[in-house]
Amino acid sequence: MTAIIGWDIGGAHVKAARAENGRLVAVTQRACAPHLGLAHLEAPIRETLKELGPAAHHRVTMTAELSDAFEDRASGVVSVAAIAAREIGAGDICFYAGARGFIARAQIREAAEAVASANWRASAELVAQHCADALFIDMGSTTTDLVPIRGGRVCTQGATDAERLVSGELCYAGFSRGAPQAYATRAPIDGRWTPLVNEAFASMADVRRILGDLPEGDCGADLSPTADGRPKTVAASHARLARLVGLDTGRLTPLQGRALAAHFARVQMRAIEDQIALLASREAVAPDAPVIGAGVGRALVARLAQAQGRAYRDFADFIAAPDELRALAANCAPAAALALLSV
Repeated sequence: MTAIIGWDIGGAHVKAARAENGRLVAVTQRACAPHLGLAHLEAPIRETLKELGPAAHHRVTMTAELSDAFEDRASGVVSVAAIAAREIGAGDICFYAGARGFIARAQIREAAEAVASANWRASAELVAQHCADALFIDMGSTTTDLVPIRGGRVCTQGATDAERLVSGELCYAGFSRGAPQAYATRAPIDGRWTPLVNEAFASMADVRRILGDLPEGDCGADLSPTADGRPKTVAASHARLARLVGLDTGRLTPLQGRALAAHFARVQMRAIEDQIALLASREAVAPDAPVIGAGVGRALVARLAQAQGRAYRDFADFIAAPDELRALAANCAPAAALALLSV
């Protein structure tokens, strides 16, 4: 039996997938918070390894280097790699460096820019093995990746976050994290446009919860704490959104609260649609190419594909795993891809 664990070590979640003989047998994720101290990254890695068990090979990608726990991204990559190597311990370990493929830890320092936030490419490479032409969209909790695939190859202009932001291939619009006022400066309330309070009163998780796209309570799509520390309920989410327009919850009716959430959802999706338009303007995606959706927000990606007049396929369709694991694997696409990609 050849066991491989793919790791996606982020600034908000540690995700991992275990494959045995080319088939996923376990997928897991945990919240992490390296900005509160590196112990908040070390512990989730340690707990994840304990859950998944030892493996002969470990493949690691990361976005945790973006945390302000580190002075810059390069030092973050080196530090996260050192933590991963120490906590994972036994077994062969390599790191994903995007188009360069897998590298040894000894190469980390000189390859830091290629390793930083390359997780999106691992998922896209797996999709490219199954689809000659596609627009791969991974809507995670914090960001959305948009990756053109042409002729069975990943065809992006950007490699770094900075390059991908300006090329339409990365959008800081996530399913549950981030502030609603990142996408709008005003909202319609009681027939008038109301400027928003620019405070961290609510998150997109509150929007999704009110609209029914996110269940109440803790779930895999929302492991982060709420903005005010109060429960993850529709009522509490309603109160948090009300603060963004300067109101107490009793001054915003349930219908008005839902309309407010719908407004935030629409303007956020427009930000993603604008990036698709940017890709289309350079003919990056074939007109009849399907959308392949991954991430915790892929149900929204499916709706977006319909609005764009494109066929939709789910990343889960490309995962060799028991049915009960495939949806979770699609939520943790980079980790799953790393476990399954041929080297």
